[in-house]
Formats: sequence, structure tokens, C-alpha cells
Amino acid sequence: MQTIVPISPPADGAALIAPIVFLAAAVIAVPIFRRLRLGSVVGYLAAGIAIGPQGLGFFSDSEAVLAFAELGVVMLLFIIGLELKLSRLWSMRRDIVGLGLVQLFACGAALGLIAHMAGLGPRGAIIAGLGLALSSTAFAAPLMEERGELTAPYGQRAFAILLMQDLAIVPLLALVALIAPGEKAPTGGIGQTLIELAAVAAVVLSARYLLNPLFRILANAQAREIMTAAALLVVLGAAMIMKAAGLSMAMGAFLAGVLLAESSFRHELEADIEPFRGLLLGLFFIAVGMGIDLELVVANAAFVALGVLILMLVKTALIYGLARISGSPHNDALRIGSVLSQGGEFAFVLFSAAAAASVMTEKNSSLLIAIVTISLALTPLAYALANRAARPTADHEPDADFSDAHGKVIIIGFGRFGQVVAQFLMSQGVEVTAIDHNVEQIRAAARFGFRVYYGDGTRLDVLRAAGAADASLIALCVVKPDVALRIVDVIQAHFPLAKLYVRSRDRRHALDLLKRNVDYQIRETYESAVAFGVDALKALGFSPEAVRNVEAEMRRRDEERLALQLAEGMMAGAHLMHTKPVVPEPLIEPRHQGRALNPEAEAATKPTEPLPSSVGGVAGN
Repeated sequence: MQTIVPISPPADGAALIAPIVFLAAAVIAVPIFRRLRLGSVVGYLAAGIAIGPQGLGFFSDSEAVLAFAELGVVMLLFIIGLELKLSRLWSMRRDIVGLGLVQLFACGAALGLIAHMAGLGPRGAIIAGLGLALSSTAFAAPLMEERGELTAPYGQRAFAILLMQDLAIVPLLALVALIAPGEKAPTGGIGQTLIELAAVAAVVLSARYLLNPLFRILANAQAREIMTAAALLVVLGAAMIMKAAGLSMAMGAFLAGVLLAESSFRHELEADIEPFRGLLLGLFFIAVGMGIDLELVVANAAFVALGVLILMLVKTALIYGLARISGSPHNDALRIGSVLSQGGEFAFVLFSAAAAASVMTEKNSSLLIAIVTISLALTPLAYALANRAARPTADHEPDADFSDAHGKVIIIGFGRFGQVVAQFLMSQGVEVTAIDHNVEQIRAAARFGFRVYYGDGTRLDVLRAAGAADASLIALCVVKPDVALRIVDVIQAHFPLAKLYVRSRDRRHALDLLKRNVDYQIRETYESAVAFGVDALKALGFSPEAVRNVEAEMRRRDEERLALQLAEGMMAGAHLMHTKPVVPEPLIEPRHQGRALNPEAEAATKPTEPLPSSVGGVAGN
């Protein structure tokens, strides 16, 4: 991989020294820094400093390691892309284009002005400001993912900003070429643009039309290692195509992931890539640590420290303000600002390109890279402080520890619905493992004697740790339909033997579940409306037998309508809904109203309830 300076092992063992050193550094440093609550990322950075040219000197070429370790960022973005369906991206368009673009220009202008005041020329200040405005997907996304908050509202807004920043790296590199002085300016032109468009089209068409048939063939071969090889081939192939066209490798992998988000092989791909992603992402952080020039930092310690402070404060304040203006509550805006307060890994590429094109000096480029690197190291601390400030009275979130979970029934989502289900099961001695992602809900349940485990039910590793592989029944009681569907997909792909009972939110959600062939689904709104209607008829004086007949008829019509909607679409079966009473009409209109000769008989024979078919139905539940 690279030259090992002080060690001269036998030739047949030399190739093993580099990975052994990397693994040993990570194994020692990461647990220590996690114990200190500084996070895994800072541990990897410390390991990189320790084994790099400025530390023990095991490796002299950090650039070679960084070039290979960038594959960790590539795989991270591929997995993130798998979680983002095109419909979901479209729903995020306002945050991506609006909040993301405004953040880039606002932070770029403020930081560029400060850089110009610090002595950079106009060209260098523009690139410095925009480069420092970029944040790190490789740092921010794992921080939110560790807390299970990447899918939370603030996590989605933060990721939308990160996505816009990643998309911006290509035009920013073009800007370096545009403002480069004289003959240093690289050339591209329309030919380069056509090459880039062709690369994007190749990735899109391959992911859209070739990969699903390929995975189907490989799945039929029933060779798991080949599926793993195919997953790696997809990621590396998409990255290579984009890099060959002069674009970002990470964006190529992300694009492939998004296009495969609708694939039935999505969860298999994610499971195959995950181990490689974790190791290579750790290697990326180690490589960043190896690249820190300690001599330059020490010589300019005051300047670098002030630069880091200004960078993180300015970005946090501006992003917080923009998030608040665009509708985020205080706590969410504070978290977004803190998690994006650092510089990004793409700044390394941008500043290096700017130095090569004489837009800024090598010294200024190195100082800016040092500022970005140290801001990366401080991000977990800033994020932890923001979370503490956002919830000053709250305790830390509980660990997702399932070591004592042995339930044969797993309940995912322990709100009011899940609690009632649990009481039914536990009353008969059924052992239950309850999972919820809401810390306050867990604390509230604990006050009533329930043991609820903290965990995100959409994560495969959490389900495995909770014992889903051995569960007889999994009761899915979450509120949000989209989250429920994601969990259903994971469970059906990896734990097909467990019976799957699902709480459905409404009719549309029920149809989605029926299409997935879950073992049982129940619409909470419909069932509560039926109970309400039954009691309302009883209150109006209808006999119990008539009410039972009405309920049976309503349920029959609803099941028939569901079957039609499942086959023909949401608008089918409208004729089965009652909007007015159905009363049989006589063939000949009588001239006079009939009257009983005996008034007491008239009162006795007066109808007190209509036929079952005369009761109005529930249209949307």
C-alpha cells in the first residue's frame, strides 16, 4: 500500500505489516476515545496522527492511504442512497435546493470575507469561503446515524444540506479553473461537459435496466459470496465511471444507491456493503489524521486555533439562523448547526486544486486544510454540547443493549397501541421484547413497570440483536406508515419465518401492507370508527341483533371494497360505500297513507330500525 519506514520485515511478510498497523491503531485508539465519550471519529484521527509521518512514522505517504480510503466515503454514500427513494428525494427538494443552496452562499460569503480580511487575495478568499462552507458527510452522517437520528426531521434537513454541498463540488472545481490566473487555468469546454453527462447517463441506465436482472440471476445461483462481489462491483463500478469523467466518485455511488432504492435487493445490498463501509470509513479517518502537518500547526498555532473557532461559530450561527427562518424548532436548528459546523473532506480536494492553479499559495492551502481537519476532530464535541444545550434536563439516551432480551414476541413501537397489545400478551405469560426509539416514551413506560429497549426498528442490526431471527411473532405498532413499510421490508427480507402483525394507519397504508402479504394488518381508525358506530346505534335504541347485522354487513362491504382497490386502484369499489339510506320503493305510489285500525297495534308495529344496508359507511378509514 505504501512504504513502511522503520520496519524491514522479510519479503514474504511485508505485505501484512501495513494492515496490521492500521488495525492495531484502530483497535487501541477507538475504544479509548469512545470511553472518553469523544466518539469513534476522533479515535480514528488520533490513530492516524500516531502512526503517520508526524507521529511514530510508520508511514511516510498519507496521500496514498487517503486515495484508497476515500472508498469508505464512496460506500457510505451508496448506503445512504439506498435509503433514499426518488420520491423521498423529491419530497426533500425544498431543503436541498432552498436551504442547502442558501447555506452554501451565506456561509461562503461570510467566511470568504473573513479570509480576505486575514490576507488572502480576492480569488483565494472566494475559494476559501466556499470551500469552508462545505461540511463533511463522512463525519456528520455517522454522528447522526450513531444516535439513530439520520431519519429524524432535523437529520433529514441536515442531510439535504450535505447533499447540496456534495453536488456543489463539481461547479466549485470548475470555478477554480475559471478564476485561475493566466496559463494556469485548466481547460474543459463543451467536450468535458458531454463526457460528464454521458457518465451520469451510463450510471442511471445501468442501475435502472441492468442491475435488477443481474441480481435476480445471481440470487437464483444461491451463492452469497457472489452477491457480495456484485454489490462491491456496483459501488466501485459507479465510482470509477464518475471518476473517469472527472466527477465525484462518491456522487456516482450515491446516484447508483438512489436508483436501487426501489429494488427488492436493496436490503441484501446494504447488508453486503456494510462491513466494508465501516472498515474503509475508519481507514479514511485514519488517513485524514496522518495528513495533519503538526509542524505547520504548531508554528501557526494561534492562527489555526482562531480559524477553527471562527469557522465553527460562524457556520453554527448562520445555519442555525437559516434553519429557524425556514421552520425548524430551536432544538432541531441547534443540532443542524452543530453537526454541520466543521469543514468537509471535499475542501481538501478544492484547496489542493486551488494551490495547483495558483489561486492561493501552498502555505495558505495547508493552513486551511489544517483548520478543516481540526474542525473535523472537534465536531463530535460540538455536537454533544449542542445536544446537551437542546435538552438541558434530559439524561443521555439509553444504549441499545439487548443482552437480556429473550422474548418470543417482539413489539416495535411502544406507544398507546403497543402498550395495550403488550398487556394482552403479558397477561398470559407471553415473553415480550419491546423496542422504541423515543427516549421519553421509554422513560414513561418504565414508570409503569414496562422494560422497553432503546433501538431503531428500521435497522437490521437492531432487529438481529433483539432476537428477530428466533421470534415467533413480530408486532409492528409504529405510528408512521412509511417507517412501518420500511421495517416490513427488512423483516420479510431477513426474518421470513416470523409472523408479521402490523398496525395500519389508514386504508392506503392497509393496501400497501396487503400488497406485501403481511400475516395480519388492522386499521386502527376503521376499528375505532366501527366501535363508535355500533355504540351510536345502540344509543339510538336499535336492538343488539340489528346492530350485529349492521356491523357484519359493513365489514363484508369493506372487505369487498378492499379487494377491489387492491386489484384496480384506490378509487375502485365506490359503489359499496353508503352515502344515504336505501329504502325499497313501491311499484305504485299509494294515494293515502296507511293507518292501523288499532292505535296500540300501530305503535307496536312501528319500525325501530332499518335494514342493515341502510346504514352509512366509513369512506376513508
